[in-house]
Amino acid sequence: MAEQHQFYLLLGNLMSPDNNVRKQSEETYDNIPGQTKITFLLQAIRDASAAEEVRQMAAVLLRRLLSSSFDEVYPALSPEMQTAIKTELLNGIQAEVLPNIRKKTCDIAAELARNLIDDEGNNQWPEVLKFLFDSVNSQNVGLREAALHIFWNFPGIFGNQQQHYLEVIKRMLVQCMQDQENPPIRTLAARAAASFVLSNETNTALLKHFSDLLPGILQAVNESCYQGDDAVLKSLVEIADTAPKYLRPNLEATLQLSLKLCADTNLTNMQRQLALEVIVTLSETAAAMLRKHTSIVSQSVPQMLAMMVDLEEDEEWAMADELEDDDFDSNAVAGESALDRIACGLGGKIVLPMIKQHIMQMLQNPDWKYRHAGLMALSAIGEGCHQQMEAILNEIVSFVLLFCQDPHPRVRYAACNAIGQMATDFAPTFQKKFHDKVISALLQTMEDQTNPRVQAHAAAALINFTEDCPKALLIPYLDNLVQHLHVIMVAKLQELIQKGTKLVLEQVVTSIASVADTAEEKFVPYYDLFMPSLKHIVENAVQKELRLLRGKTIECISLIGLAVGKEKFMPDASAVMQLLLKTQTDFNDLEDDDPQISYMISAWARMCKILGKEFQQYLPVVMGPLMKTASIKPEVALLDTQDMENMCEDDGWEFVNLGDQQSFGIKTAGLEEKATACQMLVCYAKELKEGFVEYTEQVVKLMVPLLKFYFHDGVRVAAAESMPLLLECARVRGPEYLTQMWHFMCDALIKAIGTEPDSDVLSEIMHSFAKCIELMGDGCLNNEHFEELGGILKGKLEEHFKNQELRQAKRQDEDYDEQVEETLQDEDENDVYILTKVSDILHSVFSSYKEKVLPWFEQLLQLIVNLICPHRPWADRQWGLCIFDDVVEHCSPSSFKYAEYFLRPMLQSLCDSSPEVRQAAAYGVGVMAQFGGENYRPFCTEALPLLVGVIQAADSKAKENVNATENCISAVGKVMKYRPECASVSEILPHWLSWLPLNEDKEEAVHTFNFLCDLIESNNPIVLGPDNTNLPKIFSIIADGVVNESIKREDGCSKRLANVIRQVQVSGGLWTQCVSTLNETQQKAIQDLLNTA
Repeated sequence: MAEQHQFYLLLGNLMSPDNNVRKQSEETYDNIPGQTKITFLLQAIRDASAAEEVRQMAAVLLRRLLSSSFDEVYPALSPEMQTAIKTELLNGIQAEVLPNIRKKTCDIAAELARNLIDDEGNNQWPEVLKFLFDSVNSQNVGLREAALHIFWNFPGIFGNQQQHYLEVIKRMLVQCMQDQENPPIRTLAARAAASFVLSNETNTALLKHFSDLLPGILQAVNESCYQGDDAVLKSLVEIADTAPKYLRPNLEATLQLSLKLCADTNLTNMQRQLALEVIVTLSETAAAMLRKHTSIVSQSVPQMLAMMVDLEEDEEWAMADELEDDDFDSNAVAGESALDRIACGLGGKIVLPMIKQHIMQMLQNPDWKYRHAGLMALSAIGEGCHQQMEAILNEIVSFVLLFCQDPHPRVRYAACNAIGQMATDFAPTFQKKFHDKVISALLQTMEDQTNPRVQAHAAAALINFTEDCPKALLIPYLDNLVQHLHVIMVAKLQELIQKGTKLVLEQVVTSIASVADTAEEKFVPYYDLFMPSLKHIVENAVQKELRLLRGKTIECISLIGLAVGKEKFMPDASAVMQLLLKTQTDFNDLEDDDPQISYMISAWARMCKILGKEFQQYLPVVMGPLMKTASIKPEVALLDTQDMENMCEDDGWEFVNLGDQQSFGIKTAGLEEKATACQMLVCYAKELKEGFVEYTEQVVKLMVPLLKFYFHDGVRVAAAESMPLLLECARVRGPEYLTQMWHFMCDALIKAIGTEPDSDVLSEIMHSFAKCIELMGDGCLNNEHFEELGGILKGKLEEHFKNQELRQAKRQDEDYDEQVEETLQDEDENDVYILTKVSDILHSVFSSYKEKVLPWFEQLLQLIVNLICPHRPWADRQWGLCIFDDVVEHCSPSSFKYAEYFLRPMLQSLCDSSPEVRQAAAYGVGVMAQFGGENYRPFCTEALPLLVGVIQAADSKAKENVNATENCISAVGKVMKYRPECASVSEILPHWLSWLPLNEDKEEAVHTFNFLCDLIESNNPIVLGPDNTNLPKIFSIIADGVVNESIKREDGCSKRLANVIRQVQVSGGLWTQCVSTLNETQQKAIQDLLNTA
């Protein structure tokens, strides 16, 4: 007994408010062996004489023990002990008088049952099933509750017997949901039914079979809300989220109920928001289904707007200097977010007509709260109603601008908010159409000295406006903008010194940065106006409450430096660097959540861009904190749902529901900073190249594991981007060091391609992998690598075909409509993008390994052949042909053994209706002529008239066709150059000359210019014409090539062309004749070529 008594004391101490006592007790508890823990905890739970909170604590700990360490503890117990635990739990539930302890014991039983279902689905605790059946039919209400509670907690308890017991389960739930005497039983049964539906979300037949339970669930939602319990309503939200199709037979009733609850002001805000959440969630998970019930949706819009009017009068509002975070539980924030989501979910075609009239009426209401809500609503729907609002943007903007002069400051604030939001949502159309009105309205609002909060928001809107504003549009306003910003900055600096207020200054500093960022070198004249004050802020704003101001000022200085360029910035550069270095040395004293850290990190990277190689000297100071930030490890926890409810999201925790009562929690603080730091490491590697070599090793060791950092996409993207750049940095250390580094990355990159869940990140990883292979070349992959890569690429291609089939199936769905089609098109584009990356990887492998990689390629051959079948979408055919182009280009003459698979489709594709397909096919003919070898001769002959046909077609130079046409012209040139026996050169040459120069496809342009040089240098009579009469035409081709940048200085071809011109220069008359036909631009181009080549 003495031991048990000590254990009770320990349990009491685990709940102690004193941190030290609690920490010590946790250590003692953790050191007790598992078996002893179970014995003591069970005894404590069953001991009716112990204090209730001690028994509760014991129950929570036992459930946690089974949930987190089942495999370590339970199997090691003797069979007698295992049986004793099972019996004790069931006896405890039956004998317990305190409802709370009984409920917690049920949780333990459910947890144990969850762990006792084996891999085949056998429940190894048959007694618990018998207990459920007995209890649910018992006269004792407490036992009926217990049975439902266990089933709610673990609806999979029947394991592989579920189908067998389905009717019994259904009968049991229906019977309990109709229990007239006991409301708690009805509520619990509804929750259990919802839980069962959710755990079988993919079993369509079962959902259909259980659809007649939904009216009972809805009734329980309604009843329980008025009893102050929103648990069933939360279950309904979950169903809307994961099994929306279950609601289809009773969708009307579900929506009516949600609407009724949302509109009832007697309920709590939380309940009304949850009811609205049902409708909003359905607009995201089952938009097409909901679009058939627009009348109810349109009734929910006024509810959201009414919530947005629920604001409090606050005398202090306009003068507040600290921006407190929005109160996320408030109706106003919930209403606005719901509106934003429903507009994105259902689309503007449906939502804008529903809301437009309401907003117009609200904006004319004498009560400021309505005008405020109307403007905030306009901001909220911009993203979802993009197309429809764009059509009437003129009237919207004119109307909103009126409210910049509203008598109420919070309405003026909302007007700034709407302008800022539209400047982002409708960029750059918004900037192009309304620059004049908007800039002057914002500058005027920024002068509102009595309402700093409004001033600051006007400055914030100006930032949104300038960020996406085309430079040419901003330049005419530069003087005016800069004068205003300067006046306000000076005034606010005074206020900071006199009153310590900083809110407006923080925003204005960022506005200045944003203007400089867009104006670039045009900002040079204003540099000296701002730089002294900005440096002054960084030097003097050292108090803790000015951290954000200081961070934003550091950002502003570095952006101005980048905008005006090295020459203007250099005199200040070292002073600025010293200021930054000083902050840096105090860096170790900065708290982890100090906003200056991320501003500093980005500022360093900008300084690196400005100073280039000269930045290298600062790396020793910069890299420490940067690596520290990039190495932040987030706090994570695997919790069961019960524990999760005790941790609120306000502490920066976010949760992902893993189903089965499990949730994954992560503390998000520091994640953005980590992502920024990783991006900056990429920036250093890119900018400094071999100057970064000292750090490559530690950065590689940091980055490779981050390819699996699933908490933040940006971190994985940076990790992927860094790989080829780090290899380039490390080159100077010689091949051995480079190979070691590549071995360290290679496995992880291949694995990441196989496991990455997000398609945007996946495409980055694939792109980087392809770049690495090109860098490392032949021999960089071993047999295991090839085997794994082959399997993964095969998987990606198979998935590509499967996704297309799934999309076809969705087109047959009863809810299919044009908005669904839009979503399917987006999915399709994503898929094709991944296909382009498969092509990138194959390209890098073929170009590095040449013919010896063909046997490996054969496992993919049939899938690539499938891509080029005539019935496939054009993008599939385009990329399939590109892959075969690479096979011909890099693996010939062996490539001919696959000719039967691709030659016919390739020749037929020359005349395809899709220009992308024609381009890929034409390129293929060019590489056949250049690299294919003897076997391809007849096909070059056959292709020639087809190519000429495409070039001579009426609309061949139209914008959408020009790239394909230029590839055809280049291919004709390659056939004449490398396979003259396949072409009647003398007939084709005059035509070919008339098609030059190529302006769009720079790579092919080089081929054509090189061939042109061959012809001129060999004095080809057809090209030069009788008595050199074609020379003026040749001059204009060369001049246009220079103007269009198709001829680059570094190409050997530009020297050859310059020599051609010089030879003509010596024969006076001919030279005059050639130059006189050129316009001014062309003459300057010829001169440039002579000067540089």
